[in-house]
Amino acid sequence: MSLAVAIQMDPIETINIDADSSFVLALEAQRRGHTLFHYLPQHLSLSAGRVVARGRPLEVRREKGNHHTFGPWQTVDLATMDVILMRQDPPFDMAYITATHLLEHIHPQTLVVNDPVRVRNAPEKLFVTHFPDLMPPTLITADRQEVLAFRAEHKDIIVKPLFGNGGSGVFHIGPDDENLSALLEMFTQIYREPIIIQRYLPEVRRGDKRIILIDGVPGGAIDRVPEKGEARANMHAGAKPQQATLTERDREICAAIGPALREAGLIFVGIDVIGDYLTEINVTSPTGIQEINRFDGVRLESDLWDAIDRRLAARQPRAM
Repeated sequence: MSLAVAIQMDPIETINIDADSSFVLALEAQRRGHTLFHYLPQHLSLSAGRVVARGRPLEVRREKGNHHTFGPWQTVDLATMDVILMRQDPPFDMAYITATHLLEHIHPQTLVVNDPVRVRNAPEKLFVTHFPDLMPPTLITADRQEVLAFRAEHKDIIVKPLFGNGGSGVFHIGPDDENLSALLEMFTQIYREPIIIQRYLPEVRRGDKRIILIDGVPGGAIDRVPEKGEARANMHAGAKPQQATLTERDREICAAIGPALREAGLIFVGIDVIGDYLTEINVTSPTGIQEINRFDGVRLESDLWDAIDRRLAARQPRAM
């Protein structure tokens, strides 16, 4: 069955087609005969009770420098779509949150992936705190004295913004580092929110494992290995992807959180595991599909569309 699919994402003109997960999701949708409509988050509107988007029909191809073709601009009532892929990158700010409120008006009759209500309630560094037994020692606070007490207990720590992404603003503060007070002053000036502090996990030098879960089931993993002298294992910060397999501990973590993800309608999720610890649950715009595909010889985008098809088949028929 041909579906009408809208993709809410950042400009497709500038993506890396060898790494972008939204691109392969679009390719797979097109391969299945679905029609594509692309719009930017700032072109999403609520007008006279209707959720509309100004955008363009889209065709994609794996051809560098010529990977997309747009049709003419038009304004579409998103309630007429079958599926919306909410794929813009963080930061998870008020603009992002507002988009979830608007899309909530049409979900689930128009299936939004991921469920916008659950996305709004699941910031990656906060949602994970519902699974404290799987996490390293963690503190979320704006209280300087609490930070100092945590540092005194754990000595070697990571300090990062609560709503950051891509490794931006992540600092490793060693036991003898004298910069913590200055760092806290800087964070206070930049951010109104609390910050997150975790015990440093030296296993990160061997890689921060990204595991993709599809409707609560692990589909594959990669290790993101930081550059020498770098504590951040984000590919945006220069980390290199390496092939990875799921350990028994990884499977325990996935089994513990999978049912909650599935129940929440979080179909496409990327979790981060360092050593034996779960550090983040990413439900906004997970990446890693193409790297896993190349290492493992799989097509996770096909598995994701199969999961979307199952969700569509299980939903209530549209009111006539």
